[in-house]
Amino acid sequence: MWRVPVDDSELASRLAAQTGELLVRVRDARARTDATSLRKAGDSAAQEFLAAALAVSCPGDSVLSEEAPDDARRLTASRVWIVDPLDGTREYAEDRADWAVHVALWCEGELTAGAIALPGLGTVLSTAEPPLSPVETPGRARIAVSRTRPPALAARVAGRIGAELIRLGSAGYKTASVVLGQVDAYVHAGGQYEWDSAAPAAVARAAGLHASRLDGSALRFNQPDPYLPDLVICRPELAVALLTAISEEISLGPLL
Repeated sequence: MWRVPVDDSELASRLAAQTGELLVRVRDARARTDATSLRKAGDSAAQEFLAAALAVSCPGDSVLSEEAPDDARRLTASRVWIVDPLDGTREYAEDRADWAVHVALWCEGELTAGAIALPGLGTVLSTAEPPLSPVETPGRARIAVSRTRPPALAARVAGRIGAELIRLGSAGYKTASVVLGQVDAYVHAGGQYEWDSAAPAAVARAAGLHASRLDGSALRFNQPDPYLPDLVICRPELAVALLTAISEEISLGPLL
């Protein structure tokens, strides 16, 4: 059983880590289960654990989760946990490393805590101990995109600024790759929700990175409709060039 941490960032970090450990145990116990059943089992176990843990640790807080019905009471709450119990179910079921667990806290209009657990790497990135901003590296910029559904926009932007695309799994893992200096940016277009980007945005900002919508506007959370379809996370010195290229490509017309 978890102990109640001393602050929200520590709670986010611990719950993300413990959820990741649980998911590894579920996968190991179902090694011969088909991928669809494994994804469902992982989603269910992770959601049940996180819901119970938050109910004990923060009984007065609201929760917005990918794996639970939306409760409209969150819209008048001052504290809302935004969680993705299993980010990257495809990668999880394929026994890859590029999946994650997201736990973030929205408090009175702002993200105030967040954690990305990376069980495949045995690590957690969080606002409890903000990672150092990655050191700039020479050579072509590297842009992380979806492993299975890379947006056409990212390819066009990469061509415009001379970058290369790196295909990776979950949103959390792609964000972590920027935080860890393995890539320089993460560009997503075409469909996500608040639980996909809340923890990544919180951790990225804590590490000194840029995080915004494609048009450079702020990412807003705990909205009536949690659909938040696009995201840019990048090294701060790359932000202007990247957002300019994105704007120029969008102005040219349809991206499909």
